[in-house]
Amino acid sequence: MLIESDSLSAVSARSYSPSRLAPRISCIVCAYNEAERIKPILDAVNHHPALLEVIVVDDGSTDEIKSLLEAYPDIRLLSHTPNRGKTYALSQGVAAACGDYLMFLDADLAGVTAEHISALARPVATGWADVSISLRRNSLALYRLIGLDFVSGERVIPASLIAGSFETMERLPRWGGEAYINNLICREGLSIAVVDWPAVSNVRKYEKVGFWRGMWAEITMICDATRVLSPWGLIGQNLALLRLVRRRPRFGNARVRQIEMV
Repeated sequence: MLIESDSLSAVSARSYSPSRLAPRISCIVCAYNEAERIKPILDAVNHHPALLEVIVVDDGSTDEIKSLLEAYPDIRLLSHTPNRGKTYALSQGVAAACGDYLMFLDADLAGVTAEHISALARPVATGWADVSISLRRNSLALYRLIGLDFVSGERVIPASLIAGSFETMERLPRWGGEAYINNLICREGLSIAVVDWPAVSNVRKYEKVGFWRGMWAEITMICDATRVLSPWGLIGQNLALLRLVRRRPRFGNARVRQIEMV
């Protein structure tokens, strides 16, 4: 299923009301020195009617993120030092969350709005799919071609999928979280809704820390994924995930461009 969130008025945050949203969704945002970039994400999720709670996990930041969060008293802040990587930070958010579903968001998104949050929540909120995963504007060209970004940091999953797994996640490589969660999705055979975010991108690491440090960080992410699964295991996982994606229906030769979920 591909929901084109930027072209639908139906994905407005105003379409949500507590009485219409069955599952409780905890939103977890992991941040490391993202004070310059995180405010749009905080504005998008703060008091969003689709979300039960919002948890920001400060992964040993040295910037002003704690001061920034003071302007959002209803957002829960968890902090630890030193910096231990995204997967460890995710594990802390997972352990603290109390929702039926978990929404993961990267802290370096550009262009994200409350409507995008609604679109990401809607497939699981309505029971149309078990999991939703974003497809950003600057996802790799191959991912956009096949219609699934396997390493997307924006997704909604059942909390039961990783219940009791936070200690295991604490021991995973710094960037191994998505590969680990993907493996659980495949094991359980959960259906996946892909939510297109054509106006949203994430800030690449080379834009934050310079070309060479950024390239090294990207290589480290790939290596961490292969520490969770072998390269052949990752290929097999990706193929398995593709088989779980719910596709848009077709009527004759006309492809339905969007599906209203409410």
